[in-house]
Amino acid sequence: MNVLEAVGNTPLFELKSFGMPERGVRIFGKGEFLNISGSVKDRAARAMILDGIERGLLTKEKTLIDSTSGNTGIAYAAIAAPLGYRVKLYMPANVTVERQKYMRALGAQVILTDPMEGIDGAYSAVRREVDSDPDSYFFPDQYTNDANWRAHYTGTANEIIEQTEGKITHFVAGTGTSGTFMGCTRRLKEYDPEIKCFNMTPDSPFHGIEGVKHCTCLTRHGFFDESISDGRIEVTTETAYATARQLARREGLFTGISSGANVAAACKLAETAPEGSVIVTVLCDSGCRYLSGILWGDGNA
Repeated sequence: MNVLEAVGNTPLFELKSFGMPERGVRIFGKGEFLNISGSVKDRAARAMILDGIERGLLTKEKTLIDSTSGNTGIAYAAIAAPLGYRVKLYMPANVTVERQKYMRALGAQVILTDPMEGIDGAYSAVRREVDSDPDSYFFPDQYTNDANWRAHYTGTANEIIEQTEGKITHFVAGTGTSGTFMGCTRRLKEYDPEIKCFNMTPDSPFHGIEGVKHCTCLTRHGFFDESISDGRIEVTTETAYATARQLARREGLFTGISSGANVAAACKLAETAPEGSVIVTVLCDSGCRYLSGILWGDGNA
């Protein structure tokens, strides 16, 4: 097995301490933090790189360049390393040091941008560099690249259907590029139009859930289509942190902030879901990427 083959086929964990057994409502988390580089973004990164190679857009003479809040950048670097491609990544300077070190360890060049401008500032910086020298770069642009969401349409969603034996009734996921939500939702609704799919969103544009955008801040030129969503579920940053800690202490699953937010949204949904519902969400990345921050600072759950 090589690195590319170690992406996908992640386990589906039943989160028994979060379900509602008195009503037969079960909550499951897709263990995407167990992908080869530690996050759900491995699927999209692999798909975009292989698509770029197949279409002749990525060659050994070019450098792969993109903006990232961390996970996609790590995934790009991990997938590109054994294939022999150079990677250059722009990211806000306030992204955790663990992510920065991980990317550099994998051989990527990391450029830090103004933290006050967030991921949009990093994206704009990439656009300027590509526009100034287009022949030197392969810019997959994770926000507009259809290979992103298709990786989840053909992979993640089909795995969920198989792992739940087709019994899934609800799906919940946060939206950053929206690749996971869009790909899974399209396939799940194709499989069974009665499956309800909700996008988790932070309760404010000014939040601390890394990798996820508030509904008003989603990139408008991207492929997010709210019309296929059955609704939004808002989660506070504090709740996301608390739920991530609970996942570690109650389920033994050491995940990050967005995973906590997704599970918190699934718990909200469980309160009103019909008896016997099977709710699936995504455990996006590892808690190891947040050790220098406040998530694990006090040791409390």
